[in-house]
Amino acid sequence: MKSPMTVRFWGVRGSIPSPGIPTARYGGNTPCVSIQQAEKGILVLDAGTGIRELGKAIAAGNDEIFILLTHPHWDHIQGFPFFIPIYQPHRRIFMFPTHLGPTSICGLCQRVKAQGDKTIVCPLLDQMDGAHFPVLSENVPSQPKCVTEGEMNFLRSRGFHISTIAANHPGGSFGYRIENEGGSLVFLTDNELDPPYEKATDLRGFVEFCRNADVLIHDAQYVERDMPHKHGWGHSLVRQACDLAVQARVKHLILYHHDPDRTDQELDSIQEQARSWFDGQSPRIACTVAFEGLSLEV
Repeated sequence: MKSPMTVRFWGVRGSIPSPGIPTARYGGNTPCVSIQQAEKGILVLDAGTGIRELGKAIAAGNDEIFILLTHPHWDHIQGFPFFIPIYQPHRRIFMFPTHLGPTSICGLCQRVKAQGDKTIVCPLLDQMDGAHFPVLSENVPSQPKCVTEGEMNFLRSRGFHISTIAANHPGGSFGYRIENEGGSLVFLTDNELDPPYEKATDLRGFVEFCRNADVLIHDAQYVERDMPHKHGWGHSLVRQACDLAVQARVKHLILYHHDPDRTDQELDSIQEQARSWFDGQSPRIACTVAFEGLSLEV
């Protein structure tokens, strides 16, 4: 029997947390998605403030945890110091900051020339330096490991089959495609499909990467009225994400990384308009505006 991936959304907001009455239904936490596969541990995509709730939900367990970042912008790492499992001595936690450089998983981990050049600093642990957070990274009981070489092979050895693509985002970012016994999910946030700067990947490349995916989670932070002021900020329009889903023939598009000023009522409207558009363009494609607590199997 097929063992599905269980996908859960813990943070769906972009740029900065936005708690409050106007965002209560969809949620105000920044990006975090978990993927559970039977007997393979928990894969965590990004460590925004949503990871705090994930930590509370899995605190009683013993699963190994694998944290894979798209990039190290603040909204994608700021929840890590509040993630309960890192304070559990029995936990095995592996971090994969991103995939941006030729000498490490992302070019964001740096080897510090200190005490024999043995210290590896990565974005998740970097912030736990005493100045930005009171607990120092070296005092975290779980002693999480930052994997900086052969990361995809390492994940494959643990049962996670993942491919990567360079996204269009200032400072760099990466998207991931996760395959599991015939099921496929693409996580492509912080991606500007039509940027004014040089593209890391063109539209054709994204279409092929997303081709026939069961689920596409894509950045949809902006709408037309946000432009042209925010053109070049590294995020896509809702209509661009919808068009990509049609061209790639995905089965289910999940609009993600909502603008912090987008209210619940506005997101309701976005979902209604997107679904209406798909009814006319490609009625076989399901469309959901991501919300905290959303869970699905792939």
